[in-house]
Amino acid sequence: MRRLPPPTTRITLFPPRTTRITLILTVVLLVATGCSGPPQKEIDEAQTALDLARTAGADKFAPEEYTAATAGLQKAHAAVEQRDYNQALSFAIDARQRAQNAIRQAAEGKKRAQHAVETLYGDVASRANRLQALLRIETGHAKPKDLREPRATLAEARKALQEASAAITLGNYEQGSKSLTEVRGKLDAAIHDVESISPRASRAGGAKASR
Repeated sequence: MRRLPPPTTRITLFPPRTTRITLILTVVLLVATGCSGPPQKEIDEAQTALDLARTAGADKFAPEEYTAATAGLQKAHAAVEQRDYNQALSFAIDARQRAQNAIRQAAEGKKRAQHAVETLYGDVASRANRLQALLRIETGHAKPKDLREPRATLAEARKALQEASAAITLGNYEQGSKSLTEVRGKLDAAIHDVESISPRASRAGGAKASR
């Protein structure tokens, strides 16, 4: 009996033409669906991130990234109005990322600002204590009019220290730093004036004794 050869198996490397067309149409439809409307989800996420950045103080401590995020979100809205949804999506994603960067940078900036103002606070407090000690030494020796202005400066410094302490507690580092910087210069001048009282008094006493 004659044996028949085994049936050949036909291997198709590519799907039929109709299948390929179907796949292409599916991809096209997916792309078209993704761009058929404004990227509201991404825009909302960018707005939320921007709001959080503002709450974190990014407008003060990370102004560059915060400004860029704000501008990006505005561009996203403008692109939506022009029905350029692909561009709107790109702007919204960039705005969200920059807002998130601003949040991180704001946290770091706050730490640096807090450290700086606390160091300044200690410096001013040290100067105020020195001026107070000098005034105690000169009281009873110097003329009252010579100590009037340094005493006023000391009182101003004590008030500035109290206000700065409250500002630091509330996180208003810029305000605290400004007031402390102003009074520090006045303290330096007052310390110099009080330290020069004794030499002046010594010279005056010597001049009287020589007459």
